Amino acid sequence: MRDEMHDREYYIEEDEIDLRELFSTIWQNKFTIAIFSLLITSFALLYALKIPNIYSSSTVLILKENEQPSIGGGAAAMAAMAGINLGSSGNGIDVAGLFQNLLGNYSFHKDIIEKYNIDQMLSLENIEKNFVFAANKKEVYDFFNSSSKTKEKTHQELVFETYIQLKDILSISTDKKSGAITLSATLPDRFIIKNLIDIYLREMSNYVKKLDLKEIDEQVQYYEKELQEAKNLDLKSNINELLSTLVKKKVLSQAGEFYMVKQLTKPQVAYIKDKTGPKRALIIIVAFITSIIIGIFFVFFKEFIKGSKERESELSF
Repeated sequence: MRDEMHDREYYIEEDEIDLRELFSTIWQNKFTIAIFSLLITSFALLYALKIPNIYSSSTVLILKENEQPSIGGGAAAMAAMAGINLGSSGNGIDVAGLFQNLLGNYSFHKDIIEKYNIDQMLSLENIEKNFVFAANKKEVYDFFNSSSKTKEKTHQELVFETYIQLKDILSISTDKKSGAITLSATLPDRFIIKNLIDIYLREMSNYVKKLDLKEIDEQVQYYEKELQEAKNLDLKSNINELLSTLVKKKVLSQAGEFYMVKQLTKPQVAYIKDKTGPKRALIIIVAFITSIIIGIFFVFFKEFIKGSKERESELSF
């Protein structure tokens, strides 16, 4: 019984000695840890000062109200058999998904990039004019980027790189409860993001409108031909009503600034202090804490290697 109590006291004493040795090792190497931590934190501070502010702008869209043209039973049945949707623009269509697919389509982007010279708009030489830094310390950014040289690129390379940039800049989200669609853009240049939202909303709206109107025109041409060949009076009446409804749908689709949607809120140039990133204070704090942990680990590892060498030398004798 006494032996067991003696063993417990011995183990407790050994643990206390180990803890004392650990703290003693840390204290003996406190200057090494402090210098390492100061070095890493300084690099983190320079990095945080080098990064320009990131800004966001967005527009909130809602679907247009259903304005379905009235149509008789016979014409309605004929339209249903032909698979023609006579509802208002956007009726039953996943507009957010449609816009999302367009934002991921290279051909769609390519036409817009070339039309508005977006590759030049997003060039570093252009957007860095409007960079905003912490405490206006642009000198740190200039120091790290003074020797950078841009390589000559072909037009296709520039267009594709701009397309990759735009995929990161632009995004679409949907509020499931209200059905509102948010088109947003994020970039260090707070002026360009507003322009990009205006451009892409207009182009996506026009693209879908063009496709829909083309389909309506094809249907009108087909039923006008059928009307000329039809001999039955009831059939002619139904075709006339169907044609009238298609024309009404075409007129309604062109009403309003945008197709299928209307703006609930318009994009604005972000206020200079209303940045979305970077979290500079968080970057520095995380770097400081991590550097202390790594510094302590390095000190223990160094002591472990030193102790192993000492034991090997003792055994060799």
